[in-house]
Amino acid sequence: MAERNNANMLFANFNQDFSCISIGTKKGYSITNCDPFGRVYTMNDGARGIVEMLFCTSLIALVGAADHPQSSPRKLQIVNTKRQSVICELLFPSSILSVKMNRKTLVIVLETEIYIYDISNMRLLHVIETTPNPEAICALSPSVESSYLAYPSPVPSPSLPSSSGGAGGAPGGTSTSTSTPTPPSTGSGGSPAYQTGDVLLFSTRSLTVSNVIQAHKSPISCLSLNSSGTLLATSSEKGTIIRVWSVPGAEKLYQFRRGTRECKIYSMNFNVVGSLLGVSSSHGTVHVFKLGSSTGSGSGKAITLPGGAGAGGSGAAGNASPRSQAESLESSTMEGGYEAFVEGKKRSGGVGASLTRKSLSLTKSLTHSVGSYLPNSLTEMWEPQRDFAFFSLPTGGVGGSKSGSWGGGGGNVRTVVGLSGTMPHIMVISSEGYFYLYSIDLEKGGECSLLKQYSLLDSVDVEPSLGEPGAVGGVSGDRK
Repeated sequence: MAERNNANMLFANFNQDFSCISIGTKKGYSITNCDPFGRVYTMNDGARGIVEMLFCTSLIALVGAADHPQSSPRKLQIVNTKRQSVICELLFPSSILSVKMNRKTLVIVLETEIYIYDISNMRLLHVIETTPNPEAICALSPSVESSYLAYPSPVPSPSLPSSSGGAGGAPGGTSTSTSTPTPPSTGSGGSPAYQTGDVLLFSTRSLTVSNVIQAHKSPISCLSLNSSGTLLATSSEKGTIIRVWSVPGAEKLYQFRRGTRECKIYSMNFNVVGSLLGVSSSHGTVHVFKLGSSTGSGSGKAITLPGGAGAGGSGAAGNASPRSQAESLESSTMEGGYEAFVEGKKRSGGVGASLTRKSLSLTKSLTHSVGSYLPNSLTEMWEPQRDFAFFSLPTGGVGGSKSGSWGGGGGNVRTVVGLSGTMPHIMVISSEGYFYLYSIDLEKGGECSLLKQYSLLDSVDVEPSLGEPGAVGGVSGDRK
């Protein structure tokens, strides 16, 4: 069964507060308001593989789409839609896979590099060299005061060999470069043979590694930071367990069970007050988990469809190169790198203590084997919590596909979930080009009700009763 995608839509994502949706198409891009639903801006200026908003401002980051004439997935444009002007253009050495923004920081994710800019003057602040990250797994907190970047780390402990980074000059200031330590060996296809479920927390204010979280045993598949930058949600490639950590302290606060069957987690997002976490998966289901009183909301993964940014491409000559801005990044000091973080821990005698504290979490996996010998209150505390609310999308399919790869697959629909900041509503964008609005009972939870369904490209109201299987059905065994 072919994957169900809208051939004209190349990208779709919520903005940082889930009030708007940015859409990239083969013709251009558009902005749609969530409540009330309706298109507010359209520009047909060529294919767009990435379209990211800065909250509800007129500032938009645009990236071209691969395999489209006059469009390059290597070129970034920052535009002002109100003035209809291009603020700046940058050409990168490889395809741009993801763009993240808050009111102070712009983050550009390539397969093996992450560029950090001061968004106020587009000055290059830092370059992080990573191991291959083709799925652009990364999260940036929308908060300026607590601005953290989270991305997968290939290094499980400070004892592995590491490489040093460099620094060089950049227009208007000095940029630094951080190298992620290289794994010992590589597997077939050039991908790391040894991958971990660790996550690096990087402060975009101090440009230093703040912490390393031993989040999962399997490689990371999805990350999401809340709006205040105090909570981080993580999932692994198995997709069965969701964990929530404190930031930057890396304390495990919550552990949720999405289901028993493995799946691909497409997106995770907190609501504005940080009391709910929505998770969408390749099983065509959305699970909502309830957290304690906290603050925050963040944006997670976007939808990138075939022909979007991420495949190779070339840009026009004459555009500024980010590497030329930093000039030489080969030899200098390591400010804020992984090694600096580890050396600091060693000097303070904290490496062993930190690893010991983190290893205590592994004992919780023994709950199932020794649970019969423990009081019920202890086993209930250690076992992962189940979802508070759930629903299946009308077009929810089965099977999974590799993130970022939209050609072929098992009939699943890629989705992005968002939670309204003003109403008890769950919003979902699908790769088929639809926007779904569900209501949630904040007291009882349970199965959510489909209220509205719209076409993202036509802005047409579609009746919820489409006659398709699973329109308001259960989660087809995903809660077992």
